[in-house]
Amino acid sequence: MGGTTGAVWGRAEQQDFRSRVRGTLLGVAVGDAFGAPVDSLALDAIREAHGAEGLSDLAPAHGRRGAVTHLTQLTLFSVDGLIRAQVRRDTGAWHPPTDLHRAYRRWAATQRDWGPDLRRKDDGWLAREEWLYVRRDAPRSLLLGLGDETMGTPEAPKNPDERGPEAAARSAPFGLLVGWEPQLVAQLAVECAAQTHGHPVGCLAAGAYAVIVHGLARGESLDAAVQRALALLAARTGHEPVADALQHALGSVRQGLPTPARVTGLLGAGTAEGLVAAAVYCALVGEDVRHGLRLAVNHDGPSAATGALTGGLLGALHGETALPPAWLAELEGRPTLLELADDFAMEMTQGPALHGPAGSSPGWLSRYPRA
Repeated sequence: MGGTTGAVWGRAEQQDFRSRVRGTLLGVAVGDAFGAPVDSLALDAIREAHGAEGLSDLAPAHGRRGAVTHLTQLTLFSVDGLIRAQVRRDTGAWHPPTDLHRAYRRWAATQRDWGPDLRRKDDGWLAREEWLYVRRDAPRSLLLGLGDETMGTPEAPKNPDERGPEAAARSAPFGLLVGWEPQLVAQLAVECAAQTHGHPVGCLAAGAYAVIVHGLARGESLDAAVQRALALLAARTGHEPVADALQHALGSVRQGLPTPARVTGLLGAGTAEGLVAAAVYCALVGEDVRHGLRLAVNHDGPSAATGALTGGLLGALHGETALPPAWLAELEGRPTLLELADDFAMEMTQGPALHGPAGSSPGWLSRYPRA
């Protein structure tokens, strides 16, 4: 956002960036959809239902194959909020956490309302997508955290004991702010996590995950991106559980062939730091995207969130063309995901041509109102 000039974005750079943005969003959604059918099952039950190798292909959840959960829904609204923050910056208002909170409140409305309310002029296009108005197992922490207009902050967080992975699992889009410095990406992810997941572990795991995605989106290796996240975490109060979990993930890579037991060990109690660590491990040791995602969902822990976190890393690392095409073909909401990804890439690389001193595109401002 700040600090990128037109010269940085040659044609090849724009195309690479768009591929990573698409890869990240589709990766989150594919991992989420892959893990959803076995989300609450122990490994023995998964094998009983899907064979000795566990789940190896999309399976029905929520009435169809390829259905996503609240994790993908919220990731979409993270992107919407980031675009809206950029558009609103022209007015002199610059406080991205507020724009993200408004976006997450628009998501919360999809969990209450029957369908889009066309009277709400400042909703923009995403909140008018009818397929998003379905309830997909959103935990109480999300509905409570976003249940009123008061915004949680790091100083006064919502749900101060909440250590779950949901805030981290909606934080991949922050990592796509490639023009930002990593510490600002981490800070934004932490501030937005505090809106629903107030425990330091919930917030700092989100910050670490966003910084890892950021490194990948900038073309770094996964190992280098994790090291950068560890360096940034070191200055933060309460960072030890998150740093220890990431170190554990890196150490596990050297311990031989990956097994479900190793992933289950990293997941621990299923809190945010364990899931981010497990996702890093699955992305590091997976032979390809499909193998990495199979490791991410076949274990005793939360499969949808681990799949979503792993998919976001693999998509940012390899771009959209590395994702399994047969899975993308059945993925719920793919047209919306692609449209939003391309809008985000266009805003980040060509924002001044859409809204700026020289004039604004009315079509863009109706999609992403400044209100």
